[in-house]
Formats: sequence, structure tokens, C-alpha cells
Amino acid sequence: MQLTRRVTLGVVCLATAMLMLDIAVVNTALPDISRDLNTDLNGLQWVVDAYTLALASVVLTAGSLADRLGRKRLFIGGLGLFTASSLACALAGTIEVLDAARAVQGLGAAVMFATSLALLANAFQDAKERAGALAVYGATIGASFAVGPLVGGALTSGFGWRSIFLINVPIGLLTIAATVKYVKESRDEHARKIDWAGQVVLGGGLFLLVLALLRGNDQGWTSTAIVAELSAAVVLLAVFGLIESRVREPMLPLGLFKNRTFAGAQLGVFAISGSFFAIFLYTTLYLQNVLGLSAVESGLVYMPGTLIMFFVSAASAQLLNKVSARAMVSVGLALVAAGMLLLTVLQVDSHWWVFLPGEIVALIGTGMFNPAISGVALSAVPERQSGLAAGAHDTFRQGGIAVGIAALGALVPAQAALGHGDAQAFVDGLRNALIVGAGLAALGAVGTATLLRTRRTGAVQGAELALEQA
Repeated sequence: MQLTRRVTLGVVCLATAMLMLDIAVVNTALPDISRDLNTDLNGLQWVVDAYTLALASVVLTAGSLADRLGRKRLFIGGLGLFTASSLACALAGTIEVLDAARAVQGLGAAVMFATSLALLANAFQDAKERAGALAVYGATIGASFAVGPLVGGALTSGFGWRSIFLINVPIGLLTIAATVKYVKESRDEHARKIDWAGQVVLGGGLFLLVLALLRGNDQGWTSTAIVAELSAAVVLLAVFGLIESRVREPMLPLGLFKNRTFAGAQLGVFAISGSFFAIFLYTTLYLQNVLGLSAVESGLVYMPGTLIMFFVSAASAQLLNKVSARAMVSVGLALVAAGMLLLTVLQVDSHWWVFLPGEIVALIGTGMFNPAISGVALSAVPERQSGLAAGAHDTFRQGGIAVGIAALGALVPAQAALGHGDAQAFVDGLRNALIVGAGLAALGAVGTATLLRTRRTGAVQGAELALEQA
């Protein structure tokens, strides 16, 4: 039994590390991808957003399917799809093929994300053991995202950008084999039906929103195309809310948002994803295309903050027995906001070490945030709805990254971002993006401090009541 729990934790964390690395590791390779595939900034943004948008759009449905068909079964299927599409990414000859393969990769990632927390909840049913497992899971997310630039830089500099996708193939196959042999199956006997109408409308609304934000600078924000896309996105997202309030078994029961803990958890994860996680793409372009660092050198710049965050995550996990999750989450977001503001001192001729203070402060905040938020998200609904909780949580996490990259990117001149335009224009745009991102993180800090409950029992009772009313 102990071996089964340990292997379950291991495969979930390994799979999660692959997923987070595939968001972060790509950033460092973007300049090389741009040169090799002859693409512009918009094509590069879709390399990241095709993945995160597909993930955010279907992760709720994947959670429902996992509750119904079996979490282990869906986890293996997601791993297989993710591994196969990683190979397709490595073999892509054009930016269009790469973006399409990344979207398929995001679908596989959605299934894996939707089942990971549920698998942990089933394997670790003792509260103390579960807290430890969630701490490891949270630390894996933060460390993988932060160390991604270094891994991506080393692979890109040593073996070319295609290697960042090829490396997923043996890891994916190994994880599938371990899952088949050791992980226990679990499902919800009262699983909800699939809300296909909600799925289609949500996916369409998010796609049009991100598409408009990415194309706004080129097409003009008052152009017919952009106004139509933004208007259609708003309408579709409103229709999604209407569907969820009317359908018998919604993919996202709106009644859950009456639970302050559930609402606060989603606000918090969206805030950090739409701010600090989204800005990684543009700070990495700054390090390489403005300061002239190589892929591996830019990855090394992130290392001090990465190492500090690792130890902060471990310490935060221990402090959760003494300090409320609300305090850890809200203070963590406040530090993220402060770190992003410190990064606004960057100049065209800055030395690389000027980047460190802001990066370190933000990553300390991330180290406090990640271990706490996973436990809050999982405790916000009854255990039988763990697949739903995981799906909702990752919808807001990945949706935050996708929307954040598009929205913050609208402040950054496209040509300058790839080193072909005015470097000062890029730095000015990056500074504006950092200020806006810091504002979102600060809003998240205030919101989570207001909304989150400190007692787990209160969160679960509130979720049960909300589900009954949904």
C-alpha cells in the first residue's frame, strides 16, 4: 500500500512536471523557433497559447469524464496523447504544424491535469499524509515552471529546440508503464453527465477572446474584425454562464461560487497565472533579444530565484500546520506583485543581475502560494467531486496563462520583441506589462485575503451546500 501511494505521487508529480515544463521550457527556445520556422511574434505566442488555451477549454469536461470513466484510465489516455503530440511537435516543419501539435498536446495535458489531484486524493486519504503529498505536488508545479527556462536553454543550446519536445517521449512512456502497474483506479459512482453545450460555448468564447487580444495591435483595436471577435467572445462567455445556470448537470456548477473558498481559490490561481506566469515569455525575450544572452545563459538567470523558491516551498508546506492557507496565498500574491514592480527598473543596457531582485521576490511569493493553493482547491468541494475541483482549478490556471500572454503581449511591440525593432520600445512595453501584471497579482492578494476561509471543514460544508443548490 505504501509503495502504491509513493508511486502514485511519483507519477503524478512527474507528469505534472512535464506539463509545467512544456509551458515554461518553450519560452527559452522561442527565438530559435522563430529563426528556424521563420515566424513572427504572433506565431510564437500561439506556440504557448495553443497549448494553454486547449488545456483550459477542455479540462472541466476531462474532469467529468475522469469521474465517470475512471481517473486512472483517463490519466493513461492523456499521457499517451501528450507523448504522441510531443513527437509531432519535434517533427514540425512549419509554425502552423507546431501550433496545431501544441493544441493537441494541450488536450492531453487537460486530461492529465484533471485527474492528477483526484488520483492523489484517492491514494492519500489520511489528512496529514495528503497535506504532505499536496505540498510535494505544489512544489513540483512551482519548481518545474521556474526551472523550465534553464532546462529549455540547456536543451536548445546543446541539441536544438526540437529536443525540448523529444525529451517528453521516453518520460511519457515510463510514466505510462508505472501508472498501469501501480496506480489504483477510482471513479465517482454519481458522476455528472457531460455538458457538451457548455464545452463548445466555453471553448469558442476563450478562443475568440485570446485571438482578439493577440491580433489587436496588428488589426487595430477598433477594426471590424477585432470588435466582432471581442463581442462574440463576450456573448459566448455570457451564454456559457446561462447554460451552466439552466442545465441539469453543468460542467461548472455556478452555485460553487457561493462558496467563498472555492471562489477565492480560482481568483488566486488566475491572478498568479495571468500575471507572473504569463510574463515569463516576455522577460525571456528581453534577456535574449535585448541583453543578448544565449538560451542557456538566460535560463541560468532564473536559477537563483528557482533555488530559493524550492526551499520556500518546502518551508511553506511545513508552516501550513501553523499558518492559515489564506495568509500564505494572499501574502504570496502580494510578493509576486512587489517582485513584478521591482522588475520595472530594467533598461535596455541593464546588466543581467539587475533582473535578480524582482525575480527572487516574485519567486518567493510563488513558493508560498503554490503549496497552499492546491490544498485549498481540493478542500473546496466534497471528496467525491475531486475531479470537478481539479478541472475547475486548472481551467482558471491555464486560462489565466493564455489570457495573460495575449493581454500583456498587446502592450509589447511585436517587431521589437524579436530583436528587429526598437529595443527601447520593447522595454517600455515590457514595463507597462509588468505594471499591469503587478496590478492583477495585487488584486488577487486582496481578493484571496477577503474570500478564503481558514478552516477546511467550513470550506467543505460550504461546497456541499453549494452543490445541493446548483
